[in-house]
Amino acid sequence: MEFIYFTTAGLVLYFGSSWILTRIEQARGKQLPHRDLVFFVIILVLSVSSFNIIGYLTSQ
Repeated sequence: MEFIYFTTAGLVLYFGSSWILTRIEQARGKQLPHRDLVFFVIILVLSVSSFNIIGYLTSQ
């Protein structure tokens, strides 16, 4: 069952990170240099925190 939770979270995080990056670029008015690096940082922070939460909730 954990596999489903982590897979679903990964998909949500991917699309959520893309949405966040798009909003940042819209607010800035132009595309960010090193866009891939910014996307990686966003998804890294969100995935580490959410996967820790999922791991904590499923281990109980």
